[in-house]
Amino acid sequence: MQQLKQLITDTFGVEAWIAMVITIFVLALIVSQVARMIFNQLDKWANQSPNVWDEALVGSARKPVHLVIWLIAAGWMARAMQAQWPEPQFMEEVGAVRTVGLIIAFAWFGWKFSGHMTRNIITQGQAKSSDFDVTTVYALSKLARLVIVVLAVITVAQSLGFNIGALLALGGVGGIAVGLAAKDLLANFFGGLTIYLDRPFKVGEWIRSPDKSIEGTVEYISWRHTRIRAFNKNPIYVPNAVFTSIVVENPSRMSHRRIKETLGLRYDDFAQVESVVKDVKSMIHDHPDMDNTQTLIVNFNHFGASSLDIMIYAFTKTRNWVEYHRVKQDVLLKIGNIVERHGAEIAFPTQTLHIAGQESMQEGENAPVQDAHSAPRQA
Repeated sequence: MQQLKQLITDTFGVEAWIAMVITIFVLALIVSQVARMIFNQLDKWANQSPNVWDEALVGSARKPVHLVIWLIAAGWMARAMQAQWPEPQFMEEVGAVRTVGLIIAFAWFGWKFSGHMTRNIITQGQAKSSDFDVTTVYALSKLARLVIVVLAVITVAQSLGFNIGALLALGGVGGIAVGLAAKDLLANFFGGLTIYLDRPFKVGEWIRSPDKSIEGTVEYISWRHTRIRAFNKNPIYVPNAVFTSIVVENPSRMSHRRIKETLGLRYDDFAQVESVVKDVKSMIHDHPDMDNTQTLIVNFNHFGASSLDIMIYAFTKTRNWVEYHRVKQDVLLKIGNIVERHGAEIAFPTQTLHIAGQESMQEGENAPVQDAHSAPRQA
C-alpha cells in the first residue's frame, strides 16, 4: 500500500492523502470487478442447480455486496483524508454513516432474499401441484420482510445514539393513541393475520358467505383487505375484519357434489311407485359418474298436495361445476325414461270440480236451485 501510494505521488505529483484516496478507489474498483465476475460464475452454477436456495442467495447478494465494498472503501478514504480534517467529529460522522450504510446493505440483502425465495418456491410448488398453497408463502414472505424492516430501523436508531428504551416507551404510548385512532385498520390487520394462520381459504378458491352478499374467487389477500372476483367479473374488496365475524363457506374444498331432487308422480300411478323407486335407485348406483360409496337415498316419502313425492339424494364423483351439471342432466334424463317406461307420468298441480245437484237437474226434477260449490280432490 505504501509503495503504491509513493508511486502515485511520484508519478502524478500529488499530496500523500490524495494518493491514498486514489489508491483505495482503484483497489475498490478492482475488487468490485472481481466480485462481479465471481457472481456471474455463481449465477451459472445456481441456474443449473435444482435447489431454490442458492439461486436466491446469489441473486440477492450481488448488489448489497457491491454496496458493502464501496462503503468499506469510503471509510478508508475518510481515514486518508483525516489529515486534512483533523477534527474528531469528522471520523465519528463518517463512521456513523458507514455503519448505517452497512445495516441498510444487510437489510437490503434480506429483503431481496425473501422476494427471490418467494418467487422460486411458488414457481416450483405450482409446477408440482396445482393446489399449491400460495397464500401461506406470501404471508411468510410479508412477515419476514416486516421483521427485517423493524430490526433495521431499531439497529440504525441505536447506532445513531438514540435511546432505544425511551423510543420503545414512547412507541408504547404512541401505539395506544394510534390504536384508538386507527382501530379499524388494526382490526383489518389482525383479521388478515387470522386468515394467514387459520387458512379458511386461499388465493384461487371459491368462497361465499350466507351472512353477507359475498361470493366469488379469491384473487388477493393483503393485510388490510381481501379482493374477491365475483362471478359477474366485478371485484369485491372485503375488509379482513369482516371475516372474523361472519360464516364463510369454501365450496372449493368440497369432497363431492350433491344431487338432491324430488320426483313427483301422479296419484293415478300409485301402483308403479315401488318399481320406479327400485329402478331409479339401481340406475344411480350403477351410474359411472355417481359415487355409490356415499349416501344414496331413493325413497317414496311424502303424499304431496298433487303428487306422490320420491326423494332422490346422491353424490357425484366430480367436483367440477360444469361437469357436475352434465352428470346431473344425464341422471335426470334417465329418471324420466324410467318413469315413462313404467307407464307413469310426472305430476303437476291439478283440481277436480264436483257441482252439487247436477244429477237432479239432469232428471228434470223441479228441485229448488242449489248454490254451486267446488270440492278439490287429488288426481
